[in-house]
Amino acid sequence: MDEGSARGTHHVQSLERGLAVIKAFHAGSPELTLSDVAKATGLTRAAARRFLLTLADLGYVRTDGKYFALTARVLELGYAFLSSMSLPQVVQPHLEKLSAEVHESSSVSVLDGTDIVYVARVAVSRIMAVSINVGTRFPAHATSMGHVLLAGLSAHDLAEYLRQARFDALTPRTITSADALRDELERVRTQGWALVDQELEEGLRSVAAPVHNREGEVVAAVNLSTHASRTTAESVRRELLPPLLATAGEIEADLAMTPSVRVS
Repeated sequence: MDEGSARGTHHVQSLERGLAVIKAFHAGSPELTLSDVAKATGLTRAAARRFLLTLADLGYVRTDGKYFALTARVLELGYAFLSSMSLPQVVQPHLEKLSAEVHESSSVSVLDGTDIVYVARVAVSRIMAVSINVGTRFPAHATSMGHVLLAGLSAHDLAEYLRQARFDALTPRTITSADALRDELERVRTQGWALVDQELEEGLRSVAAPVHNREGEVVAAVNLSTHASRTTAESVRRELLPPLLATAGEIEADLAMTPSVRVS
């Protein structure tokens, strides 16, 4: 099935292309030239220029004549979703308590396509080369929270994920095949948590636990992350995992008491 046949007659290609132009900007490339945007989106230079100038007219993009960058106005595009989603409000106090207890950064994320997306975070120190904020995305196959979330998928949804995912090697330790990931996810399901040791970035260790709703479905993941210079994998299991699992349980108890909470 080609790309066009998979879309309904309602599909608006210009909207898709406009969103692709916005998504071309990210933390690693906050400023792009016209050529950069054309290359990143697969658009011609002329088409990329029209989209960029239209976005500039609407206030979503600024330019100095050579470089283009997003403005803070793009936050409006996600505001309705973030303001109506109460999961961050539920988990934030738990993350603050957990981080204060163990003196490490803690986060909660949900699965979106082949990525995890951070919805809440308490940063004790910066341990990654890039800054992590609410809305930050990382590939699920290389993260502890991704492993927990993927392990909670149905067989059908996991098969769909594996069909779409790209197993890029972000470090020499990254899992780079569907078979290896399946094996790891089976271990995660059995033990109830995931430890990722320098698979996303050299020097970064993280441990994650699932957060279930009242029906027992995995709807989010909570993690602790630390630098390898401060901890060993064994010390993460011994010292960080118990309070992490306790926090996951406390979050689940709050979710069970608040049936109207939106978690995705």
